Amino acid sequence: MNNVVPLPLGPHRGKPLQVGFERVELLKILDLYGRMVAAGQWRDYAMDFHKDAAHFAAFRRSAERPEVRLEKRPDLRQRQGMWTLFGEAGQVLKRGHELAGVLAPIERRLLKIVDE
Repeated sequence: MNNVVPLPLGPHRGKPLQVGFERVELLKILDLYGRMVAAGQWRDYAMDFHKDAAHFAAFRRSAERPEVRLEKRPDLRQRQGMWTLFGEAGQVLKRGHELAGVLAPIERRLLKIVDE
């Protein structure tokens, strides 16, 4: 049950065929998602995995565009950071090297909701 299977390696033997979220990253993301659901802000989510990036999208309603989209691009790790937070219209809200820092704008919005 606790067996962790690594992603299959690509033809160059060093790079996985697809990018995914590590367990710790996914726990942080889903913890925030659960708190936003409890606050009545989000109702659905989607994850998408490609060879260059992994995406997590959160929706107010499942029939809409995502309210926020979190993207992990390991190729950008040495440049502006592998984490990017996009808004509903596709604008970049935050980029960074650390997941917690990129999720901070959503965390602050959650604190405002609880404070009201």
